[in-house]
Amino acid sequence: MTRTAFIAAFPGELKPLVSTVVSGASSARVWPHSSRDGIHFWAVRNEEEEWIAACAGAGQAAATRAFAAIEDGGPVDLVFSLGWAGALKSGLAAGTAHNVAGVIDVKTGERFRCDAESGNEWLVTAPAVANQDEKLRLAKAYHAALVDMEAAAIARLAAMREIPFYCIKGVSDGLGAKLPDFNRFLSPTGQLETVRLVLYSMFRPWHWPALVQMGENSRKASQGIAELVLNLLEA
Repeated sequence: MTRTAFIAAFPGELKPLVSTVVSGASSARVWPHSSRDGIHFWAVRNEEEEWIAACAGAGQAAATRAFAAIEDGGPVDLVFSLGWAGALKSGLAAGTAHNVAGVIDVKTGERFRCDAESGNEWLVTAPAVANQDEKLRLAKAYHAALVDMEAAAIARLAAMREIPFYCIKGVSDGLGAKLPDFNRFLSPTGQLETVRLVLYSMFRPWHWPALVQMGENSRKASQGIAELVLNLLEA
């Protein structure tokens, strides 16, 4: 059986994909959900294939935990890094999804090329959520188009196992987006502390328009990610 893994940081990044009714599965249905040790899982299978998605939070450590948890069920034959990313180019529209050509780890300088034939944008994986100034610095230093916090970990694990690696990212915030510092609302395990974020934003109405727009962008980006994944697998 071929096992394909999809790894993201948060459930919202995977929602449109795991809500897809997969024909040919044991019964045509959306992907069943479960959770264990703070990791969310969705899986569907037929006689020949298993698709399993997982998210454990933001950051490379969380992505590594998700990958390891999927491997508890058996070896992985193909892996996707999915999720939201910040734009490092002004021409990269928020809400769009992109098949990434390669990933750069900011901490180590490692470069990992994806197996995608159509990807033409590179992504950098940073150790923290990048604000507007950091985005400009990363764009200048690495000539990349996107920034996230997880993809390099998945790329490294795929390279170690010599399995195909794909990275599909959706733009949740444009280059000029002025948002709260999300780093202060991430727990040590990479979970977004939503209640603290809501309470913080409640008394800072100048953040409301950008947060509302980011929510809409993220929804569109997740839908675009699902469409790109399904098109690629069908091809």
